[in-house]
Amino acid sequence: MVATRVSLKLLVDVRGRRVLFGEAGKDFVDFLFSIMSLPVGTVVRLLNKEGMVGSLGTLYESIEKLSDVYMQPLQDKEALLKPKVLTSGATSLPQLLPNFESSKESKDKGFYKCTNYGCVSYIAEDPKATCPQCNYRMMSHQVKLVKTEKKVSNSLSYTSASSSEAEGEGGFVKGVVTYMVMDDLMVEPMSTISSIALLNRFNIKDVCALEEKTIKIGMDEALKLLKASLQSKTVLTDVFFGKKANISGP
Repeated sequence: MVATRVSLKLLVDVRGRRVLFGEAGKDFVDFLFSIMSLPVGTVVRLLNKEGMVGSLGTLYESIEKLSDVYMQPLQDKEALLKPKVLTSGATSLPQLLPNFESSKESKDKGFYKCTNYGCVSYIAEDPKATCPQCNYRMMSHQVKLVKTEKKVSNSLSYTSASSSEAEGEGGFVKGVVTYMVMDDLMVEPMSTISSIALLNRFNIKDVCALEEKTIKIGMDEALKLLKASLQSKTVLTDVFFGKKANISGP
């Protein structure tokens, strides 16, 4: 798979050695919003246990080492160590973070019910799961999940074709807007007025000290952003204003 790279423009205060804000498109904002859907276990795996700040890394390691003997019969350590990432409503997201789900896991995924006649209350994703109703350890009868189509009410029948196209755009935000991303990752629609107001708030007297930088964000930068977002209120400055940052001129 070809690595995805996303562009981001930064307005940098060279003298103050800080990023004032970034000018981002839909793809970068979708990536930032997708961070909120990551389970804690996935974040620990992405950043590695050793790279975690605080005690989440050691907690993750303790679960890894804990014998299955101490786990409840219907509980699986994999659900904690390798939780499923929320994907509902988040199609077409830029692939900036590693995907731990293998193609085999995706292909073999299914839903199963108990083989005992009359047990119809429970469905499992593991064919070896124990049925909570009859305690029979053979929920191996595969069933199909029927996806329901969205119904549009009569009051919304006037919706234009362009609205339908927007729904199929995927991701979280609309692509017709340019977004302002602050150093602390606050996101809002960009406007000329808001940009001028920010310059006043940062007390910028000499605009000659400002430079526009364009950066390319790949998997390495995405992981740095994820890690910095857990540690800092100056994420963009910490990640992109260092000596090793991948920054080029406009």
